[in-house]
Order: sequence, then structure tokens, then C-alpha cells
Amino acid sequence: MPRFAANLTMLFTEMPMLDRFAAAADAGFQGVEILFPYDIPARDLSRAAVAAGLDFVLMNTPPPNWAGGPRGFAAEPGLEERFRSDFDRALRFAGALRTRHIHVMAGYAQGSEARATFVANLSWAAARAPHVSLTIEPLNPADQPGYFLDDFDLAADLIAQIGVPNIGLQFDAYHAHLITGDAMAAWRRHAGITRHVQIAGVPGRHEPAGGMIDYPAFFAALDQSGYRGWVSAEYNPLGLTAQGLGWLPGGSG
Repeated sequence: MPRFAANLTMLFTEMPMLDRFAAAADAGFQGVEILFPYDIPARDLSRAAVAAGLDFVLMNTPPPNWAGGPRGFAAEPGLEERFRSDFDRALRFAGALRTRHIHVMAGYAQGSEARATFVANLSWAAARAPHVSLTIEPLNPADQPGYFLDDFDLAADLIAQIGVPNIGLQFDAYHAHLITGDAMAAWRRHAGITRHVQIAGVPGRHEPAGGMIDYPAFFAALDQSGYRGWVSAEYNPLGLTAQGLGWLPGGSG
């Protein structure tokens, strides 16, 4: 059975951020991720994770401004210097938090110039931090119209083109289902390059139970494929988080 992490940006939002770590541990999670943790001092986040006995699994970069900011800009021509500056800031946070993965968001751009920009920025970032695992994640165009990375085959092609060991796929089963129509088939196709997995129910991005994805079967497929990474719960709870954790194997729900 996979190891499960809680996305604290989306779960346990009924309490302050630093209190969510203990709540996640009490619920049965072994790790956490935060989309953009930059508004809280890294030392405070690190202390909360250590006190709760949780691994800090993943964070996003860029940008550091989640409130009203764009979803990254690594594929946007002309913003290379801003990307590099924000990536260095992310590295400092990731080092303080001992973060396992940094997700590099592509942003909203299209065409061959956007692809070339994304490849150049990812190549620079991989060389800048060869000790850090970087991930890229396709987002479905219904939720994120205009987002550059909107296809799993494109992500696989980019990873192969760059050809460095510290860049891999971030496989979100919710996005995979909406992009391909079959999250399980997408997993079988791309399991070999996946570094990190995220889950949510379809439709609605709520609890990963019922709906269009058979999550018990998906978890079994992860085991059968030899996946040894984390599975992060990244969804919007229908009510209080703890009341909707019946899907979590071995958890308190």
C-alpha cells in the first residue's frame, strides 16, 4: 500500500496552517505537501512537520505568490530571469524543509517558443539543483485553459528530451482522468517516469471515493507497478476534512 500525504493547502483548512500538521498525523497521514508555502517562515513549517513526525513531500515553484498569482511561468517567453530568481527562492525553502520534490509549473503559453522556453528553464533548474527531484504535472484544459502542459504524452516527451535524472512526472489521477478519460490506462503508460502521485475524486475534485476513478484498484495498480513514492491527497473536502477520510487505508476516518 502506498504512503499517503496530505495537501495542507486544501485539507484541514478549518484550522490554522501550523495546526494542520498534527491533524494530518492524527488522521493517519505520513507526509504533507503545501502548494506555495512562502508566506510562513520555513523554520516554523519545519518545526511543525518535525513535531508531527511527518515528511515534507512536495511544494510548487514558481511563483511564491499564490493569492491571485499565475500558476507558474516556466514556459512563458520573456520571464526567464524571474523564473530563475523564484526558483532560487524555492530552493532555499526546500532546503530548510527537506522537501522531497519541487513541482515546476509551466504557466499559460502556447506554441514552439513556449516549449523551447520550458525546456530551457527546466534544463537550467535541473543543472542548478542536481540533488533535488523536480516534477512537471499536466493540468486538464477544462480547469486550466491555456496552461502549456496539458497532456501526459507531451510531459513524457519533454522529460525524454531533457534527459536528466532529476526530472520526472507528477501524476495527478484527477487530471489524468479528465485529460485522457482513463486514469488507470494513463498510469500504466507513464508509471515508469512518475516521481509523485496526487489523487482526488472525479467529478468535483472532492474525496477520492466513488465517482469515476476506482481508487482501491488504482492503489493496487500502484503497488503492482512497483511505485514506491508518495500519494498525496489533493482535494477539496465536502465538509470537515476528518469526516471524509473513510477512503484513507488505515486512517482514522
